[in-house]
Amino acid sequence: MSKKLITTMLIGLLVLSLGLFGCGSKTTEKKVLNVGSDTAFAPFEYQDEKTKEYVGFDMDLIKAIGDEMGYEVKVQGMPFDGLIPGLEAGTIDLVISAMTITDERALKVNFSKPYYQSGLTIVVRSDNTTITSFDDLKGKTIAVQIGTTGAMEAKKVEGATIREFNTAPDAFLELKAGGVDAVINDKPVNDYYITQAGGKDAKQVGEPLTAESYGIASAKKNTELAEKVDQALAKLRENGKYDEIYTKWFGAQK
Repeated sequence: MSKKLITTMLIGLLVLSLGLFGCGSKTTEKKVLNVGSDTAFAPFEYQDEKTKEYVGFDMDLIKAIGDEMGYEVKVQGMPFDGLIPGLEAGTIDLVISAMTITDERALKVNFSKPYYQSGLTIVVRSDNTTITSFDDLKGKTIAVQIGTTGAMEAKKVEGATIREFNTAPDAFLELKAGGVDAVINDKPVNDYYITQAGGKDAKQVGEPLTAESYGIASAKKNTELAEKVDQALAKLRENGKYDEIYTKWFGAQK
């Protein structure tokens, strides 16, 4: 075999090995999904004090949706009133922030199919058997969080004494102490409190007074992304992952 042939073969093997090495070194990176959220609304989104990570029902759900779509999710904490402008400006791709689907908002963004049904509900002490509906609140003492829709509705109750608190936990503490007969607040907030308390101190009674649906928002022009979110959400409902996340934060669905 001639030196020329040997040299040619060695060069060929070198080129081949470099090519194979190059192929093997390539990594498949997930696309990034930038998600905006007002991360101060437990149990949907809040910052864990120890890890400083954003956690909550919405956070688990959007990560599961991202995995289903093949995206890496990066959450940006921002004020609620800046979320839709962020979509419009293109600084974020999606919004998940316990955002109620409304006709007014739907003019500006695309909403996913509803992923959570909310509304106002009543929480009473576990041993209370006299309050089972909103009609039973007449003449009672009701705790509410100041400035909320729960406070607005409580003030409509005939003969009721309304006690307003800065936070929902303060209202629940007053209920536990026996200072009020009931608390009116958003269903998910009430669900979370009862789950965290282990159902020992309080229970939720009656049907929701109002009905609200939460949706995941995307830019009006990005219909393709909106469709992908709906498809992923449907898959999570089918395979049981949605139920798993729901139970983690709110207990078993009734």
